[in-house]
Amino acid sequence: MEKIAKLPNDIKWATRQRLQFIEVTAYYTGIISRSTLAEAFGISDPAATKDLKLYNELAPNNLIYNPALFGFIPAETFKPLLTNLEPINVLPMIANNLLAIDNPANNDRLYGITIDKLPLPTRLPNKEVLSQIIRAIRNNSQLSMNYYSLSSRDSKEQRIIEPHAIINNGLRWHVRAYSQDTYDFRDFVLSRIADAKMLSQTAESSAQYDDDWMEIISIKLKPHPELNEKQHLTLKYDYNMRNDIIELKVRRALVGYVLQRMAVDTTADHSLNPNAYQLVVVNRDEIEPFAGWAFL
Repeated sequence: MEKIAKLPNDIKWATRQRLQFIEVTAYYTGIISRSTLAEAFGISDPAATKDLKLYNELAPNNLIYNPALFGFIPAETFKPLLTNLEPINVLPMIANNLLAIDNPANNDRLYGITIDKLPLPTRLPNKEVLSQIIRAIRNNSQLSMNYYSLSSRDSKEQRIIEPHAIINNGLRWHVRAYSQDTYDFRDFVLSRIADAKMLSQTAESSAQYDDDWMEIISIKLKPHPELNEKQHLTLKYDYNMRNDIIELKVRRALVGYVLQRMAVDTTADHSLNPNAYQLVVVNRDEIEPFAGWAFL
């Protein structure tokens, strides 16, 4: 666990949030500029300049000004000042488009209620790997990596990918990328990536060429036919169904993850236990071509 510095007591919470944003953005995207900070928080350029100056005073060895980029880049000596930069903290912040990681209540319950979550295994890369992936996406660059695949391929063999998005399927994180080895777009599990490095070469592919990513289709689900009438009614209320159908708009690339996450019976004859797999696919012929691995 990274140790986070205790800031002077006279630094207000709003300022601390902006300092966090400076730290996270600089480390993970490779640059923080005055204009980026001003736009994110709706403050003036002089106010953003003041925050950057304060951060540099508090952490004089973390950022280096790059005049060619009109912004600050992380130094080789970069060490977190006030933010735990581990992916388990940063990825949810990015996914939820939050400006800062923590909150002024720290571990206190803001609304006076207890909330818990399942103790699932953490499946994340280290922050050095994640920062290279995010920088490659932001800069539209190629990424070199070692990948621990379930296939027989040697994990020490370098792979070159061109990433354009990060995916959370509810259980683990993936990066969506063009693979130069297989000449197609596919998902790579973040926790299986090692020794990633953003390359200077510009990516030749982008999201607009990833048809399965760009195209949106409908997944139509209904209660399992083996459930009784009362159970059907319960699911109807549970999912706020219209005409006894759940319809979800989803990227073609994410169809399989949705079916997996919702525990849908994808067998042709609906043979799975309806108490565990309460939903079945209505439009199987339309969506199976995009997620064959998820169908039984």
